[in-house]
Amino acid sequence: MSLGPDLVLAPLAAGMAVSIAYLVKWASEARTPLKAGAVVFLLLMMVGMLLGAAIYFVAPSLNGLVEGVWVASAIMSLSVVVVFLSFLRELRTSSQGASSPVAASGAGIGFVASVVVLVLANELLMGWTFQAASGQAPAIGAVGAPALVALFTASVNSPWFLFTMSAEMILTAFLLRARLPRPVFLVLASQSFIMLFSPPALGWATWTAVSLYVSSAAMIGLFVYLMEHLYRHHQLAAGFSNYLVELLAVYGLMMAGLFLWLYYGYGSVFALAIVLEMLVFFAAVVNPERITSRAAPPWQLRPHWTAAVLSLVFVAEIFMGAVLDVQTQPATYLGGFPVSALSGPAPTVLLNAVTNGFWFVATVTASTWFLAMMGVEMGMLVVFKFRETRHLENRIRLGLMLSCYAAFAVFYPSFYFSVYFPNSPAPATVPVLGWSMGIGSYPLAIGVFGVVLLTYAITGALVVLFGRRVICSVFCTAPLMYQGTTIDSMKTFNRSSPIGRKYLSSRLSRLYGVTTGLVMGTLVVTSVLSYLDTTGTVNVFVLGVDPTVFFFTLYFSVLWYLLFVTIPYMGNYNCVTMGWCYTGTFAQAFQKIGFFKLKVRSKQVCRDCTTLDCAKGCPVALVDMPGHFRTKGEFRSSKCCGVGDCVEACPYDNLYISDVRHWIRERLGIPPSPVRVKNRLPMVRVARATGPARAEPPASSGPAGAGHV
Repeated sequence: MSLGPDLVLAPLAAGMAVSIAYLVKWASEARTPLKAGAVVFLLLMMVGMLLGAAIYFVAPSLNGLVEGVWVASAIMSLSVVVVFLSFLRELRTSSQGASSPVAASGAGIGFVASVVVLVLANELLMGWTFQAASGQAPAIGAVGAPALVALFTASVNSPWFLFTMSAEMILTAFLLRARLPRPVFLVLASQSFIMLFSPPALGWATWTAVSLYVSSAAMIGLFVYLMEHLYRHHQLAAGFSNYLVELLAVYGLMMAGLFLWLYYGYGSVFALAIVLEMLVFFAAVVNPERITSRAAPPWQLRPHWTAAVLSLVFVAEIFMGAVLDVQTQPATYLGGFPVSALSGPAPTVLLNAVTNGFWFVATVTASTWFLAMMGVEMGMLVVFKFRETRHLENRIRLGLMLSCYAAFAVFYPSFYFSVYFPNSPAPATVPVLGWSMGIGSYPLAIGVFGVVLLTYAITGALVVLFGRRVICSVFCTAPLMYQGTTIDSMKTFNRSSPIGRKYLSSRLSRLYGVTTGLVMGTLVVTSVLSYLDTTGTVNVFVLGVDPTVFFFTLYFSVLWYLLFVTIPYMGNYNCVTMGWCYTGTFAQAFQKIGFFKLKVRSKQVCRDCTTLDCAKGCPVALVDMPGHFRTKGEFRSSKCCGVGDCVEACPYDNLYISDVRHWIRERLGIPPSPVRVKNRLPMVRVARATGPARAEPPASSGPAGAGHV
């Protein structure tokens, strides 16, 4: 960019941004045909001026100047006609005593579409015209689809478009802040800020790196805010919920476009996403009543909407992780994603496409930056839950869970191991080392086998002493994803989803047995094939890798995330409820012979209780636990993973987790802690000095769910 023209063009671009922001504000306030026509008139005037300038820059000659002036004059004349027709329409409606076509509830769809299209036209024309004025616009050659795509991409990805558009969006959101609920304003402002740090805007390596990190951090913060907002407000405005889905879809496309730009140099997808983001933004602010009006049903009763949100966030995170991987570790990832040729017969093309997608997802989800990014997002939701957790034992477990994720998912496999063992073989060449539980039959050194056996011994002993929560609620990476505030509140889908209902209660249903048998059977088969491969008996590879590596990758790098985003259909914590995690199955077997159980301080309290809050709070849908508490005073299930939500949910503080510590206390004759009833039971009559006894309902608990935004 040459400094001379920029000094002249920058103030013009700033003036355009301010002008369009105020025009959008006026459009949002237009309630009569004349006011609406005035906004369209001014936008058309700006389009005419920019289009005339663009024509001149295409053919910088006297003829080009004349043609540009003629086109600008024609469009300006058309804008006058629009105002005149609007004036006549308002006179007619006023004389008839009819209501204004632009209703008090918001602008009509035709007017909104006109404003959005004209704003987009202004920005596209300004992007190319200002580039041409600074001598950087691509030449317009033969008219055709490739040339038009190249022109569109260059115009949108220019700093004149991206920075000016971001300034317009920020200023527009600021001007409308008094008419927007705070959450809507924050999302709109975040959307504007993220666009400001668009990496393709400048061709500087420093800008690319800084903008990638800043925009990724801003998007992570936005996702965390949206998730926590869903937890605090179960019922959203219908327009706002639709806007969120549209925005998340655009962000998924934007991050995919950013990856294609960084990896292959293709900028057209990113440019398309930017334009769509602009359309979503201005369609919302031109008619703010649309996103703040009537309330939609609670999102926990809308599985399709919830699944769409989870899926779109995951798509954006996948490509964001890929972008960060390529930016931070180009030697490892640049050119390192497996790509099979998409040519030949249709079945071959389809198979190669599926293979490419599979390994792309598997490679990204196993990468350092993706795991770190997910740890930050979901870890923040766990921190929010930590603030609401009352019991010290559960607080300690949440802290250990966060620490274990940071250590075992990020630090040790990505930093420690690579630094201290730089010459170690790749995990794909030693399948057993790529497994979280070390299961496999690859011939390793005696020392490695000793470590594997010791791992089993330690894990089994810990499960016997403290329950499977040492795996399924602490050491594993899954609990961090499942136990944050928003995701934890999705446990209602365990009872409402068509598949989740089939795994209710502590009973190991036939379907549960099928799932577990399939997983363990696959484990045995792939381990045997892995061993036979090493002895030369067979030569079996699945998608180019050892069977054990493929099995681990399929279950924990692809299928796990697929089941996570389909929580509204599969139920929450489905790795436990459905029994498809072989690590959890291993822990489940040891829990059957261990000390772990849930106990109550008083069976009578449970008999009198009618809330069933313990069962409702269970993240793995052990809905039969209240009956066991009333009859036996305790509950033991191999499916219980010791999260402790039932303990937190009990309104009478009557429930606690019992393990080897309590067994030792009993053997030593130390009495259990007394009942600490904080609320009066609804079925217990409380004696009063004056008047008959009466029941009092328990105090309500849980996050605020009333109201909508």
